[in-house]
Amino acid sequence: MQPRHQARIVAIQALFEIDLTGHEPSKVLQQRLAEEELPVSGIPFATKLVMGVQAALARIDEVIQEIAPDWPIDQVAPVDRNILRLAIYEIIVAETPVKVVINEAVELAKLFGSDSSHRFINGVLGTLVRNRDKYRIPDQE
Repeated sequence: MQPRHQARIVAIQALFEIDLTGHEPSKVLQQRLAEEELPVSGIPFATKLVMGVQAALARIDEVIQEIAPDWPIDQVAPVDRNILRLAIYEIIVAETPVKVVINEAVELAKLFGSDSSHRFINGVLGTLVRNRDKYRIPDQE
């Protein structure tokens, strides 16, 4: 398994816990990193993802609401919500290649989500990509 894919798994697990419990992001991330066998090269990427999503969370959630207005953010399944947050961060802030982000998000949805999660994720991200310049925000690094 590729280090970046493993880093995304760790990031999703951390974001999910932070979202549901309100625990402090850096502590959750450190705990996840201690529990997972993530290659050393994946640690900075996982950290960037979790902390980047947290820094841009309000804007990312606004983007989700604009793109999927029929799904209030608090009614989106927590797993799906956090996969979307991660993917949207990578597309509009980190500028990861779109095909990579969508493929990874769909795979994460198949791994962690419900039977229909991957279709929902794919649809929302497809809409985002068609309008991505409208939503782009600068990286906080």
